[in-house]
Amino acid sequence: MARSAAKATTPKSAPGNKLKPRARAGGFTLIELLLVVALIAVASGLATFAIRDPSSTQLENEAARLASLLEAARAQSRATGIAVRWEPRPVAPNPEGFRFVGLTPGNELPNQWLGQGVSAEIVGLPALMLGPEPIINRQRVVLRLNDQRLTLATDGLAPFSVVDDEAAP
Repeated sequence: MARSAAKATTPKSAPGNKLKPRARAGGFTLIELLLVVALIAVASGLATFAIRDPSSTQLENEAARLASLLEAARAQSRATGIAVRWEPRPVAPNPEGFRFVGLTPGNELPNQWLGQGVSAEIVGLPALMLGPEPIINRQRVVLRLNDQRLTLATDGLAPFSVVDDEAAP
């Protein structure tokens, strides 16, 4: 009989057994929480880098556009053999903008900035000389918008491009 009593107290895994599985504690593990926090940190960091100052972006667009216009005027000057120069207009009186002097009729280039408040200053000269010689003097232009500034420069052979203010010629 002792043997049958032992069998009666031993749990069985047969169907209908009334044993309940151990209940798992609710909640998340520490590793799961750390992983979620790390993912949120990475996503917010990427979003911060993606959001840029609109005035900085506008000034970069103006600099890229002006560099292209200066190179187009330089190419026209070399093709026609006529000297071309670029002059910024002052910001205070209307109109704002700039002008190209010496382009042939029918080959005019734009003379306005894309946005309001952009100003340009040629460093050391009253105007940029763009040709007709293939090699021009070193020249640089400082573009400003609010408290932002960018410098476009050329060494005389290379095209105009954005440079650091400290490294500008």
